[in-house]
Amino acid sequence: MDIHDENSFKAKTYSVVAYKISQLTVELQTLSEESISKINGIGEAIAQKIVEILSTGKMKMLEDLILKTPEGIFEMLKIKGLGPKKISLIWKEMGIENIGELLYACNENRLLLYKGFGKKTKENVIESIEFYLRQQGSFLFAQVEQLATDLEKLLQKMFSSEKIKLTGDVARHTETVDMLEYVIPFSEKIIIKKLEPLDEFEFLENQQEYILYKYNDGIKVKLHPTDQIHFAKKVFETSGSADFVAAFTSDFPRINFKKANNDTDIFKEAAIQYIPAFLRENKSVISIAATNKIPEVIQPDDIKGIIHCHSNWSDGINTIEQLARACIKSGKEYLVISDHSKAANYANGLNEEQIQAQHQLIDELNKKLRPFKIFKSVESDILSDGSLDYSDSVLSTFDLVIASVHSNLKMNEEKAMVRLMKAIENPFTTILGHMTGRLLLSRKGYSVNYKKIIDACAMNNVVIEINAHPRRLDMRWQWIEYVLSKDVLLSIDPDAHSIAEFQNTRYGVLVAQKGMLTAKNNLSSFSLEKFENYLATCRKS
Repeated sequence: MDIHDENSFKAKTYSVVAYKISQLTVELQTLSEESISKINGIGEAIAQKIVEILSTGKMKMLEDLILKTPEGIFEMLKIKGLGPKKISLIWKEMGIENIGELLYACNENRLLLYKGFGKKTKENVIESIEFYLRQQGSFLFAQVEQLATDLEKLLQKMFSSEKIKLTGDVARHTETVDMLEYVIPFSEKIIIKKLEPLDEFEFLENQQEYILYKYNDGIKVKLHPTDQIHFAKKVFETSGSADFVAAFTSDFPRINFKKANNDTDIFKEAAIQYIPAFLRENKSVISIAATNKIPEVIQPDDIKGIIHCHSNWSDGINTIEQLARACIKSGKEYLVISDHSKAANYANGLNEEQIQAQHQLIDELNKKLRPFKIFKSVESDILSDGSLDYSDSVLSTFDLVIASVHSNLKMNEEKAMVRLMKAIENPFTTILGHMTGRLLLSRKGYSVNYKKIIDACAMNNVVIEINAHPRRLDMRWQWIEYVLSKDVLLSIDPDAHSIAEFQNTRYGVLVAQKGMLTAKNNLSSFSLEKFENYLATCRKS
């Protein structure tokens, strides 16, 4: 009732009655409705509800409330520090319906805009949500990458063997990870005996092919025992998808895996180009490797500029100058400031007067920091009708415009396509931001027709963003091949709200490698000169 902002007096009455019931010395089911109604503080109306529960196991009023409450709201009640009143505000005022969306909003500093959500509260909520999510079993790649590497080193030290190898999801750079996997050149008997005294390894099961543990951080760890002779084969089998491994072994049935010291030797035996683990998803890559056509994929060092960055003018933490100086320190050549537009009032979106003032500041900073350059941009909301959030006269003052959907995300595909297509056709749209609005492990995002969107971007000279925030990674890497076939540029952008989030670009790069993206096809890999030339020629008439 509190979550739905119903009469606070009535809600409190139910709390009082619950307390009264807990103090009874007799079981309720032994009492008649009349006797229950005469208990101090209960009364006839609630006595009827109690009898309803006793006879049916349900309360219709509660069932009705549950039916109109998103499932994720109940999950929020498990987060320490969030009571029903705050959850009501989060849902009704911020439009947030699950803890994943709430965590993302905390990281974007959006809670600070609302009464009762100070910095300390925000930090406590983040800590509580992250603890809760660790217990659920699925993780973002960024959450476990360092742990996976550290655990590999720990196992190597414990078993005095540098041959222990990290495989599975982490080796393939998957967006989300359900477990960490390692190949260990020892018998299962030795492995179990070695780990048995360690409290951080909770034994779960022992199958013929693996031993499963739960590590103290909440993630499952699958260990694949093998011997020295079959080590390379086991690494190969566990670092590729089932489809890839089956297709490879079918195409090259005569390979002698016992001759291989590592998985590189396996591809030499097959006389084809080496296929990195991150490409071992689809069997189609085998024929590409057979013709030596796997390109030199993009690397984190190929990122020359930070595109899509929020400052403290909207919902970022740092000033524009702080962001620029951090870029310079890390060797970047330019920064694209893309604060939120005015429709994003939940994120302190900028009105026209603020834009003018920000542009004046950027001009001053560019004189001060040259040859480094700050570009004037905005992350313009794509409104419900597909138009951008500002008049053409205002949009024309930006060097580039990132168009993104942030509101009314519960669209069917037809509505989403109308909205996105109109935005793509807008002559001021330079980059289409986070195409589907998904949040990994939290929000599926709206359905889209990828081919039609990519084709439209090709027709309208619009760049497609790979939003590198670890919780987004949107557009999906599976469509990179089609994007490249249409000569559409991609842009790996961190969607940073602080200097620390510049590192998001790395996660975008790692997932883009799965689609064989190269630096030449990525806008944020352009040098300053090339980037300026691109912007000068990409404006549509």
